[in-house]
Amino acid sequence: LISGLALNGAGVIHDVELALAGKTSEDVASHLHTGQFGTAREPAELIHAAVAHGHAQGGVGLGQTVGQRLLELAPPHLDLSLLAAAASHSVPVTVHVALGTDIIHMHPAMDGAAMGALSYHDFRVFCRLVASLEQGVFLNVGSAVIIPEVFLKAVNVARNLGYSLDGLTTINMDFQRHYRPQVNVVERPTAGCGTGIT
Repeated sequence: LISGLALNGAGVIHDVELALAGKTSEDVASHLHTGQFGTAREPAELIHAAVAHGHAQGGVGLGQTVGQRLLELAPPHLDLSLLAAAASHSVPVTVHVALGTDIIHMHPAMDGAAMGALSYHDFRVFCRLVASLEQGVFLNVGSAVIIPEVFLKAVNVARNLGYSLDGLTTINMDFQRHYRPQVNVVERPTAGCGTGIT
């Protein structure tokens, strides 16, 4: 049973690209040399329109508003979208953006205040999800920095508010071992009360 999905900003972009085009890839080296890296119009426009709508609506996060937008537009490869699948099944998707790290942040429609507000809403949702992880499982799949950092803060918020995370199992899955996932996902949150697996 999946009670939630947390992504970094790049995860949303790749998800939207998959829904629109059925693939997600770019030759960064050649496109960077010409100044064309990350300038595909369609994914950025879809995400920024969803952000503007969600910010105006209020009370929603980035994951929910992009997932709903994908469902409304029904792009050709909607079946490949985690965001759309989660939205259609009312599974929370939280998106944790580090402003300036994603290609859509270069787009003229970028609204940092709106993006930040929706991502902060998602952080609060994520904290609630983490607070319910007593005897639960948290998987970190392929995030070397953002999700491990956000997870550690959410664990602290949960414990600060008096929630028990006893019996928590954390699992890090990646091609390479990195410091933050090992320490912030596998070791620190489970020390003395759970199990961490790499």
